[in-house]
Amino acid sequence: MDAVVTGSLQCSKQVCAAGESSRGNSGQPMLSNDVTFFAGVAMSSIVTSCRSPLPVSFKSRGRHMVIDIHCHLGIPEADAIVQARYPGPPPGINDFASARTLEVNRTQFEAIGRTLNTIDTRLADMDRLGIDVQALSPNPGQYYYHTDAETGREAARAVNDGMAAAVAQHPDRLIAMGTVPLQNIEMAVEEMRRCVKELDLRGIEISSNVGGLDYDAAEFRPFFAAAEELSILLFIHPLGFTHAQRMSDYYFNNLIGNPVESTLAIGHLIFGGVLDRFPGLKICVAHGGGYMPGYWGRMDHGWRARSDCAERCQNLPSSYLRKLWLDTLVFDQDQLESLVRTHGADRLCLGSDYPFDMAEPDPVGFHGRLSERDQALILGLNAADLLGLTRLHGATATAS
Repeated sequence: MDAVVTGSLQCSKQVCAAGESSRGNSGQPMLSNDVTFFAGVAMSSIVTSCRSPLPVSFKSRGRHMVIDIHCHLGIPEADAIVQARYPGPPPGINDFASARTLEVNRTQFEAIGRTLNTIDTRLADMDRLGIDVQALSPNPGQYYYHTDAETGREAARAVNDGMAAAVAQHPDRLIAMGTVPLQNIEMAVEEMRRCVKELDLRGIEISSNVGGLDYDAAEFRPFFAAAEELSILLFIHPLGFTHAQRMSDYYFNNLIGNPVESTLAIGHLIFGGVLDRFPGLKICVAHGGGYMPGYWGRMDHGWRARSDCAERCQNLPSSYLRKLWLDTLVFDQDQLESLVRTHGADRLCLGSDYPFDMAEPDPVGFHGRLSERDQALILGLNAADLLGLTRLHGATATAS
């Protein structure tokens, strides 16, 4: 039976800091035979946010709390800002798509426009899919890295304000991530701080590159340093491959291009020494991390065999994979079980890609072959940890 929190929930230092004493050497939630522990408190069906000015509890509707870490919301106000100055689609978004793919895409966006850009039908869809909480991230088409810096900042602020407004309508079912204008790092850091300090957004969604510039470039170091300082989740979500001249047919720039971009992003973070320089980064990579989690042996061999592969990367490339979290949007249960076996259930989070046609149609049932322990972690516990939520067990937490 679901536990119930009674009385008012107030943030307490004991609750928010309790995780230090309840985690093993790995820093992951400890599990007993019959009770899951998270942030130092026995887990049942209540999650609360201790960072919000007014703490909010989230209640599970099934055996496990289910948090979808990969679902999108579009903010039309931001599009209006950019379209007034840069009319038409962003560069690259339609450059590698056949006429047939463009036709299917138009039909899709006509069908999902209201679902993507509002929350009118979202809660009903969440109930149907078994999702307790959506961690909203911006529509990837709203990165706006191609604009001038001022327009990029204005559009990013509109996106982030829109995300916060959506959460305010249903704070017991929604939390959100934001976006930042990475074409100007100073502005990006400033907006990221606003997202955390003023809007209570729980992550920053970033693309796999910025105008073709990869994340091992020195320009990004202040951004990663600030993200590490803020302990904010970075959710890497690509928007097609930058050099997809041979991927225009069959929607390959998404089917193949997105995993390629995720793979490249991980590769640059590892081989470029970013994860050595900023070991405290919290990064989750969409689409199961692309191809890297299934083919790390070649990366390790190159690191051992070639000096140019080891100049900036201190350890075996595969040793860094476990420093990253991945979503489980891989569509095949055998592949999911392989990820659990090789990457670990404690580094995976349910992701659906709602509301696009490439979404997993049964995001909870997809994990049904896993053990109860692994389901508890992947369906919600890991995401709750990454997003700064705290699990309580049928009790009232009061400030000391």
